[in-house]
Amino acid sequence: MKKYDVIIVGGGPAGIFAALELTTATREILILEKGKKLAKRHCPSKEQGTACLGCQPCSVVSGWGGAGAFSDGKLTLSGEVGGFLDEYLTKEELSKLIRYVDDVYLRFGAPAQVYGEDEETITRIEKKAVLSDLRFIPSRIRHLGSGRTLEVLQAMEDYLTGQGVEIRTEETCEELLVEKGRVTGVRTNSGLEIPASFVILAPGRQGAGWLAGEAARLGLETRVNPVDIGVRVELPAEVMGELTSVLYEGKFVFYSRFFEDRVRTFCMCPHGEVVMENNDGLITVNGHSHAHKKTPYTNFALLVSKTFTEPFKEPIKYGRYIAGLANLLGGGVLLQRLGDLQAGRRSTPERIKKGLVRPTLKEATPGDLSLVLPYRHLRAVLEMLEALDGIAPGVNSRNTLLYGVEVKFYSSRLELSNSLETEIENLFAAGDGAGVTRGLMQASVSGVVAGREIMKRL
Repeated sequence: MKKYDVIIVGGGPAGIFAALELTTATREILILEKGKKLAKRHCPSKEQGTACLGCQPCSVVSGWGGAGAFSDGKLTLSGEVGGFLDEYLTKEELSKLIRYVDDVYLRFGAPAQVYGEDEETITRIEKKAVLSDLRFIPSRIRHLGSGRTLEVLQAMEDYLTGQGVEIRTEETCEELLVEKGRVTGVRTNSGLEIPASFVILAPGRQGAGWLAGEAARLGLETRVNPVDIGVRVELPAEVMGELTSVLYEGKFVFYSRFFEDRVRTFCMCPHGEVVMENNDGLITVNGHSHAHKKTPYTNFALLVSKTFTEPFKEPIKYGRYIAGLANLLGGGVLLQRLGDLQAGRRSTPERIKKGLVRPTLKEATPGDLSLVLPYRHLRAVLEMLEALDGIAPGVNSRNTLLYGVEVKFYSSRLELSNSLETEIENLFAAGDGAGVTRGLMQASVSGVVAGREIMKRL
């Protein structure tokens, strides 16, 4: 069996950028990706207009490019959001790497426009935020858009294969091979044992459960990350127009008045659509903005963060339980008009039709989110909507739609060195699956960090 210098588990942004970095030192690189090639990543239920068919793995969140392939494609050019890399790198190092990664995206076709540079508007929004009890995080953002993201990712794949990198899609790493405290390779789902000098684990959120299992098997120490549970909000694009036209995405943090839970806006999609995701059989909700087509609505997530303490150590199971309850009651994604939620009644198709917003996710089932979300989560969401109304009047309208649930299955965070090496020699971990990042930019940066350390040792 051929021995590789580096095996990368996962073909998402962390794995891709690790490979891009490593090609300057070696061509003996293998990428294993459990999903399909980009051209084969199709959602049959979306194309046929039917309920989710439960494909395994789900092509919306798995395959070349990872879950970000069909995402909104936002590159946040700030180290303040998108992960925990500032715990491994200095602020200056992280900023420098963000600029470097941004240049790579530009080289592969990212657009030149950057949002969030109008200082006058930013100052005005900051003042409104303070008066509304909100923390505003100004961020420069480069927006790819769902269509252009695919083009950029395809260009990266073409480049890597042209450099001699071997990419095997629809092949899963089942087990890591370790001898005397050093990684020696991987065992795949087909039973192949492939030797390697270095392994980078970058399985993304979809591989978080597998990675946690391998960490436990190998005795690797982990930290419990917060779990983020909430809803996706959809409203007329005009309501958020001032924010999105300048910032593209407004990032706000709020602490609920009663429980003081942290609530944040996430993944704002101007003129976008709400979409379903299949997370290992659980149907959750997300949002996209396309590069080449627009809707009259804007959507964004409101996520409530909860960090668990002893003895509970399984936040992923907790998130899956909440998502499963929504699936049980609604057969998938639940939809509720804010006015109905505030009035203590479920939404019906007739009540949805009376509103000003036509749901962009047609498969969502009208229902009652108060039967799904825990009380403290629900109260935090409602308080946040009231606060956001001070920034953008109309957010807290009875016509605003809420989809549930949106859950971010962040992995338990592995104990890593500053170069993202695990306690096992030559075994590195990067991206969202390792629990160190929460978005495209920092995931990409983490791949570069791991790749550069391996280059020193090759």
